[in-house]
Amino acid sequence: MQCSEDRGRVYRRCGCRDGIRRQLGAHCPRLASDPDHGTWTYAVDVPWPDTRRHTVRRGGYPNEDAARTDLHRFLDGQAYGYTPDPRQTLGDYLIAWLAAQELRLKPTTLARYRAYVHQDLIPALGRILLDDLAYEHIDHYARAQLKAGRGRVTVHRILATLSSALGAAVLRHRLGHNPAKPAVVPRPPTPERRIWTPDEAVRFLDYTHEHDPLLARLVELIINTGMRKGEALGLHWDDVHLDDSVLFVRYTLSSVDNRYAVLTAPKTPSSLTWIAINKRARRALEDQADQHFLGLAVPAHGYVFQHHGRPLDPTHVLRRFHKLCDKAGVPRIGVHDLRHLATTLALDGGVPFVIVSKTLRHRTLSTTANIYSHLTRQAAREAVDAIARLLDSAELALHAAQRADRPRNLIEQFRDHLTDRRRRSRREHAGHAPVPL
Repeated sequence: MQCSEDRGRVYRRCGCRDGIRRQLGAHCPRLASDPDHGTWTYAVDVPWPDTRRHTVRRGGYPNEDAARTDLHRFLDGQAYGYTPDPRQTLGDYLIAWLAAQELRLKPTTLARYRAYVHQDLIPALGRILLDDLAYEHIDHYARAQLKAGRGRVTVHRILATLSSALGAAVLRHRLGHNPAKPAVVPRPPTPERRIWTPDEAVRFLDYTHEHDPLLARLVELIINTGMRKGEALGLHWDDVHLDDSVLFVRYTLSSVDNRYAVLTAPKTPSSLTWIAINKRARRALEDQADQHFLGLAVPAHGYVFQHHGRPLDPTHVLRRFHKLCDKAGVPRIGVHDLRHLATTLALDGGVPFVIVSKTLRHRTLSTTANIYSHLTRQAAREAVDAIARLLDSAELALHAAQRADRPRNLIEQFRDHLTDRRRRSRREHAGHAPVPL
């Protein structure tokens, strides 16, 4: 796409000053007589949210062609919807990218991105020109972070944020390629989760029902439905239908920077749906309703799990959950691991994998298989054992049929002949007439 010369101008200027130390700029008399004096600059007026004129100037070019080339590039980039400022640093770009994400990202995701950008990426790489950023810069940063003791998971997430930002620049033709790819630090393997046994789950629930009924009912709901922690904490009474034994997942409650909670949409579009509740989950909700409505603590449209009308803080719930794990004598796990416990119990109970996936409200079956592959080992063992049993049975049947159909050899024929002679001999001794051979 060609740029319009009418929207930009190229000129030469210098840094000379007059007698009162005022810079002469483009009005220096030496510019007319000395072609090597000064440097070249381009200037272009760009649209701005307010009504004032905003002019972008970039100078320091050794000749007119270099300045005009960057002017064309600037105007071409504007036609694609971005500002290809050749002096734009990575830090400036990342700040602009974050501002563009505010309308499309969840507050929790935006807070994490903001922390990585301002606390990690800008201090280390922010001064590098965006156009000059190379894979070597990112590789050096990653190695330095790992050497300083940062965890591989943390470094991977920081670089994934950078890659996402640079990928947006490629998508909008601001960069020709993403220098953060391939990933310097590959995604670390997910550690195997510690899942409670049914006995441990019952032990925790028995203790918690006596010492913290509110948290016990929350845990009962998560285990018996497979809901995410945020979905259970964001559940409203308007979405609970005990008579029909169903509830609707409409919200999720998340903690931002461990400082305040926000109510947002569920994790994926497929999560926004009706789910069934069994008798244990229904009993937990009924007990919670009795406590609310008999005491007139909150209106019917309030949070199911609340304290003085306010939702429970996710960070506080995790800390309280860990304390109760210690007191109940069961291993510490995360609250989200209760969802994995629900998956394990369903698979051990013989529920088909595809039904478990639908219960968890995953978008695809492969998502369930990738997340819970370590929980399906017994099912996989039973599957391959079933294959072996069927093949063994078919093999035995085939061998039996082959033995029935094959011709008898001489030994078998001689044995049958002897058996027949004995029968004839017994008949003769019994008074019967001899039968000629």
